[in-house]
Amino acid sequence: MNNDITQQLLQEETRQKESLAFLLDRHLSRQGQLFVQTTQMGNTQGYLASVSLEWLASRVHFALQFPLFRRKYDNENYKLIPDYESLEELKQRPLDWSKQAYLAQYLTVVKNHKFPPILLVISQNWVNDSTAEKWDNNHRAKVNVDNFTALDKNNNIGFLNIGDDYQLFAIDGQHRLMGIKGLIELLRTGQLEVYDESKKSTRKSITLDDLIKEYELDLIALQSLASEKIGIEIIPSVLQGETYNSAKRRVKTIFANVQRTAVSLRKGQLILLDEDNGFSIIARRLAITHPLLKDRQEKDWNSRVNWDSATIASKSTVLTTLQALQDMTEGYLQPLFSQWSNKKNLINLRPDEEEIEKGLNLLSELFNGLASLPSYRKLEQGVKTYKLRRFKHDHGGGEGNFLFRPVGQIALAQALGVLVFTQNFNLESIIEKLIYFDEIGGFSYMDTSQSLWYGVLYNPMKKRIQVSGKKLASRLLIYLLGGMKDDLEKTAIRQALAEARTIEDLVTNQQQTMDFQGNVVTHEGIILPSVIIVK
Repeated sequence: MNNDITQQLLQEETRQKESLAFLLDRHLSRQGQLFVQTTQMGNTQGYLASVSLEWLASRVHFALQFPLFRRKYDNENYKLIPDYESLEELKQRPLDWSKQAYLAQYLTVVKNHKFPPILLVISQNWVNDSTAEKWDNNHRAKVNVDNFTALDKNNNIGFLNIGDDYQLFAIDGQHRLMGIKGLIELLRTGQLEVYDESKKSTRKSITLDDLIKEYELDLIALQSLASEKIGIEIIPSVLQGETYNSAKRRVKTIFANVQRTAVSLRKGQLILLDEDNGFSIIARRLAITHPLLKDRQEKDWNSRVNWDSATIASKSTVLTTLQALQDMTEGYLQPLFSQWSNKKNLINLRPDEEEIEKGLNLLSELFNGLASLPSYRKLEQGVKTYKLRRFKHDHGGGEGNFLFRPVGQIALAQALGVLVFTQNFNLESIIEKLIYFDEIGGFSYMDTSQSLWYGVLYNPMKKRIQVSGKKLASRLLIYLLGGMKDDLEKTAIRQALAEARTIEDLVTNQQQTMDFQGNVVTHEGIILPSVIIVK
């Protein structure tokens, strides 16, 4: 008896499910409506749905095309035109069109691609017509702009009318929308123009043929991308009882708050999360495994890597930053793994694990050598990094050591990458030369005229590091370590060094060139130091 009742209940449940499926299919096949679930935050009801990428690209506009901005934006690049009324909107993040090509490629090439939901506002033409019948005599809306038909008594699920007389605008996720529009254009036309930030053409483009060839993609699979689904949430532009201005303020406030609460990740955090860039992966692994860098469970131990910021504070005890480690990794290994770097405006894919392990082993060998330098050995003797990093004129004073500045570390890694992987120098012999150079003070006191790095990485006028000298510093290291054989190259680097050591005299307001003894000389008076030779 009980089995018969159970069977009847199961059959009834199956019939109900089939009936529900039939009704849903019937309604979902109708154009102009979305199956949605309602949300409620504050006074605004919203609607959650999923739509195809192709639908999103064709139906959704950018926020600054929304009528409340209509008289304030440039039709060509969707940027606001400054005036008194648009000052508040100008505080929001503008569209950066240089990201479109990258985002479109990301969707095309990366198999595990994913965009979070996009927040939209729905509107109709009557909203911007003060004489429309849907405004009462007090200029308040008689109805909501949205038209929702509930399917349950609690108004949790139902259908939202999004027919041709409705318009949709993205108020969060505009760059995602930009990337999706770029993807659809790429699939439709076979190519996508590459723009700069303000949507000016760079006269470059990416083509579907290039992507298929570079990443061995399947054309049929690519065309199916347009049918992929993305989540959206829709809020109404006008609620019943609102005036035009109060509705405008509500939507603008949501727009502003969404932008304001979107926290940008720092460079170090981006490197931590990057699972496609081989150099980033290796830098992370090195930071947590190499004895010079990894954290230790010791009393009073200070971390040697700044994992977030790209800079080092004056009082910081770190040796380097994750950003600098990533740049060092790329600088050293790029000659060997040039295929990991961007080319033809195409994005990078994660290298295979064997390549990553090979790169990590090679970089570990480099850091084993660097750890033997006298300046770095001082850390094991308890000397604080800031004592070695600070300049003499900084509060507390210091050694002004090249090896404790990220820009110096990167310049050194780039130089050694050229020597080891392009010129086939032996790494052990290079380290021997660097140890000798360090022992005679070659990396110390950058803020004195006796230093090779004075005027190169140290700006004597501003009394601070100058990143612009990194390339010259790397070339000087290649020269010192015996990697520059051509006389013309030597002449060019000597002239570049003379120009770097030429500063303006504050008393006479005239240019003067400082030699290594602190004397004022002509450019010809600057002589390159001898190449390092270890006997």
